[in-house]
Amino acid sequence: MRVKRPTLILLSCIVTAVACLLVLNFSPGEKKIDNELTRQYSTEDPQFRRSLGVLLGPPIIEGNKVDALLNGDQIFPAMLEAIRGAQKTIDFETYIYWSGSIGREFTQALAERARAGVQVNLLLDWIGSIKISDKELDEMRRAGVQVHRYHKPVWWKLARLNNRTHRKLLIVDGKIGFTGGVGIADKWGGRAQDKDHWRDSHFRVEGPVVGQMQAVFVDNWTKATGRVLDGEAYFPALKPVGDSPAQMFSSSPTGGSESMHLMYLMAITAARRTIHLSNSYFVPDELAVNALVAAAKRGVDVRIVVPGPDIDSDVVRAASRERWGDLLKAGVKIAEFQPTMFHVKSLVVDSLLVSVGSTNFDNRSFILNDEANLNVLDPAFAKQQEAIFDDDWRHAKPMNLQQWESRSIGEKIGGKIADLLGPQL
Repeated sequence: MRVKRPTLILLSCIVTAVACLLVLNFSPGEKKIDNELTRQYSTEDPQFRRSLGVLLGPPIIEGNKVDALLNGDQIFPAMLEAIRGAQKTIDFETYIYWSGSIGREFTQALAERARAGVQVNLLLDWIGSIKISDKELDEMRRAGVQVHRYHKPVWWKLARLNNRTHRKLLIVDGKIGFTGGVGIADKWGGRAQDKDHWRDSHFRVEGPVVGQMQAVFVDNWTKATGRVLDGEAYFPALKPVGDSPAQMFSSSPTGGSESMHLMYLMAITAARRTIHLSNSYFVPDELAVNALVAAAKRGVDVRIVVPGPDIDSDVVRAASRERWGDLLKAGVKIAEFQPTMFHVKSLVVDSLLVSVGSTNFDNRSFILNDEANLNVLDPAFAKQQEAIFDDDWRHAKPMNLQQWESRSIGEKIGGKIADLLGPQL
């Protein structure tokens, strides 16, 4: 049977349109970093701090206090306490917000504050929050919460469907900030005591750097709504409350998508003694592998904790393991967390720099998603994070080069296939 010419033209137009959308969604919006960094200074050189604050991001600000919160038993009560104590504004951006007992607590707390006259702005990623019920969204909206979904699929935004906000930001009254890896879902409850309760870290922040956290939130709020949040309720004068220099670092495909990638590469390249990397989705590209290998070869103790068999994406684990060969040969130590899913996202370099937030060590975070990390340059805070890392390491199973080379044929084939998806993981 012959297909009529108008039908062929229509089919051709559909195929072309789909192909164009795929290219727009699965290609980076900016030119990628294509050469390795030259090591010009160490983390202890003043130039390292200048480059972090001038070349890459906002200024590093003195006078901050950062408290580490471990797992849901510490994280959620602290966040809910801040929300319930809000007097003027609550600004909340998150990737995952699911219905469940924890989601219910947050919904009730946000709705109560909105009814009390607090301006509550909630920005949810459309895909990450797909498991929240319409009933809960309607409840918050009726209470006065301004709820918006980031990059909801509509015809004029289809080219941005693959650009998600993965940021985790909560700012209360412009004075108290939270960031880290946690999502609003029951998986993060508890204390990582079993396979149904994930291991994660989150951070409570006070001091001048909270203004930078607020600015990162406002950036995406403006993109999503067209409305700018400003004034004393959002950006109050912030006095020093601690001793930690810090900056809030962000990246987005719509402006500076490679900056987070570059920040990690700069920190690794500058490392002199130690690199402690915790990451839930560790799929390094060639530049990152080469930077880690070079660090290990110049004598840096490089240790990496990643998820073990309990992971929410077997494809990510397969792609990650496929890229371990050169790292293990260079002396990089890699261990898989055993008790439960490991969702921590933390980098500690030379007992000085700590970078924590939403960023995974993969192409999706470095190129495709909107991300935000808090960088802290404080030896005391870094030592605390190293102690937490050491405890996670004790619950992880190291893999050596011989074990990696002895993987089954099936695992090696699966790794090769998964590796092809690396740019989208």
